[in-house]
Amino acid sequence: ITPTAKADNGLEYGARLRLRAANGASNVRTTDADRAYIFANGTFGSVQAGVTNGPSDDSGVIGPNVDGISGSPDGFYANYYGVTSLPYVTGSLRTLESGDASTKIVYSTPSFAGFKLTAAYTPTYGSSNTDVNRRKNSTAYRDMGEVQAYYKGAFSGVGIEASAAYQFAKAATGLEDLSSVHAGATVTYGAFAIGGSYAFSGDSGYAKTHRGVDDNQVWLVGAQYTVGPVILAATYTDAKGANVGAGAATAADYARAHIYQAGVTYAVAPGLTTGLEYSYVDNKSGGVNNDANIVLWDTRFAF
Repeated sequence: ITPTAKADNGLEYGARLRLRAANGASNVRTTDADRAYIFANGTFGSVQAGVTNGPSDDSGVIGPNVDGISGSPDGFYANYYGVTSLPYVTGSLRTLESGDASTKIVYSTPSFAGFKLTAAYTPTYGSSNTDVNRRKNSTAYRDMGEVQAYYKGAFSGVGIEASAAYQFAKAATGLEDLSSVHAGATVTYGAFAIGGSYAFSGDSGYAKTHRGVDDNQVWLVGAQYTVGPVILAATYTDAKGANVGAGAATAADYARAHIYQAGVTYAVAPGLTTGLEYSYVDNKSGGVNNDANIVLWDTRFAF
């Protein structure tokens, strides 16, 4: 739901509310609002204030296969894995906590020759909507900031899209501070696209006494070919680090995964797509090996 208006001076302003059917387990039916913010757009750029995600989660480049394309590492395969824990970074392919939809303020510059800069500030990690939280150590992170540079352009028929981001925050007592970087790029030529990304978050959020837990990092490479209304996609993801969001302390909190994915997406009609995806997950978490073969049929309608 995005009501929008425009003033006589050209200022565009409005709000966005996104409602989700959030829980179907045991026939429980609930909804949540993971986006609830006001915005203003003008010659100065864009400002958002409220519950939203961070810059790299919003527009950070991870390659050609993004959510909505079968064969994407950013899709829903992990929802159906669930026996042992995957590395936390498989759900945070960009900077480690950019996907945290807490109350924040985000500013983006206008686009200059394809370049755009974005900065965000989140007072308290995990605090959103009507929550008021002034305690310093009540959540994993506080005073969380993120900056990102983004570029999109074309030269002699070759398209280039790239981004680089850095995220930082102070951590609660006993945890390591957040420091996370991400960079990614996609190159397109005709019907072909190839790209990938790398993110490194070190020991962000680990217990200060941690042992036996390697640094958080994830890299991936993907390729895509389009034939009329059909998109063929494949991705490889290599991830390791903590299998929990915060507090990793011992080898039991460490996971290492190799993920191979392939998919085909078909545009049935404007706004209607359907896709078939296969994922092979080779994962070792807390010393336990658990491989999985996951097949998903994904149909989406957008209007």
